[in-house]
Amino acid sequence: MSFAVPIVDLSSYTGSADPADRHATANALDTACSDVGFVQIVGHGIPDPVIEGLASAIDEYFALPRLTKLLYRSPAVNRGYTPPKSEALSLSAGIAPADRMNDFFEAFNVGAPASDYPDLNMPHEHYAENLWPAEAVGFESGVVPYFRHAQRVARVLTHAFADALGLPSTFFGPHTDHSIEVLRLNNYALPPGEIDLDDDLTGMGEHTDFGIVTVLWADRVAGLQVLGPDDHWHDVQPEPGALLVNLGDLMARWTNDRWVSTLHRVKPPVVDGRIVRRRSAAFFHDGNSEAVIQAPTEVVGRSNVSYEPIRVEDHIAAKLRGSRGGVLNPSAAGEAARIRAAASR
Repeated sequence: MSFAVPIVDLSSYTGSADPADRHATANALDTACSDVGFVQIVGHGIPDPVIEGLASAIDEYFALPRLTKLLYRSPAVNRGYTPPKSEALSLSAGIAPADRMNDFFEAFNVGAPASDYPDLNMPHEHYAENLWPAEAVGFESGVVPYFRHAQRVARVLTHAFADALGLPSTFFGPHTDHSIEVLRLNNYALPPGEIDLDDDLTGMGEHTDFGIVTVLWADRVAGLQVLGPDDHWHDVQPEPGALLVNLGDLMARWTNDRWVSTLHRVKPPVVDGRIVRRRSAAFFHDGNSEAVIQAPTEVVGRSNVSYEPIRVEDHIAAKLRGSRGGVLNPSAAGEAARIRAAASR
């Protein structure tokens, strides 16, 4: 069975607004979201210098000495530095790895803080203030412009998603106008001698994303794999200039699984027995913390809703108890079954 991640030009939503072009874009997104759950977008409107600034910021921070990076660990969820082997994303998908916390990537997280919404009383747990490493002098100035553009792209996508689902174009707005948002900068290369190159080495374990939509910038180094409808893992690399977009669990719930929250993982970027550098930056657009997610009748009809309503913050907290807290997620039976089916092939 052939597998491909479709390419969709978003310029009818970011530039020209021809109704026919928007209709074609919305239809293309509907097909991609229904069949694959992943899509490559071009015409996103993020200038090349902004992306180059992001890549430079990633390089600058992760080149710091290990002890310096460790200074920026934070007790807040999704802020600051995450060292290697402190997470196991497969636990969030109902699969317990042999080594409980075995994902070897390191990350730095920034997000939308409560200070972005001074008129609202945002919970610190999901809207903590950011840490900016003083030792990486160009880090904040490289990350913030990309973060703002990614916020814009996520909102453009939800507008297009509403069109694709036959909903009012403003449908997602009240659920996402102060969304939990995190930009996770990932580094998959570690100094020689810190890890063993064996068959069980995990870059990032099998998982689905938690929220509404993820916008991913990644360099074109192999590693990302997507589980296809055939229950086989398929290598995915972004085309030059494209961003990878995938849906999260909350969007699958919102559409009653008309759209797919697809399992994916990152295998170690190993070439000739050696780990090579791989970088990515995943922007997670998860919805307002207090928003209640329930499939609208326009999508599934009153008698065909299989998911109970759920608050965004409750869903995110349950998933994080797996990936960060080491607690097997008991609500991920479907994801776990697909992972086991793929492993048996």
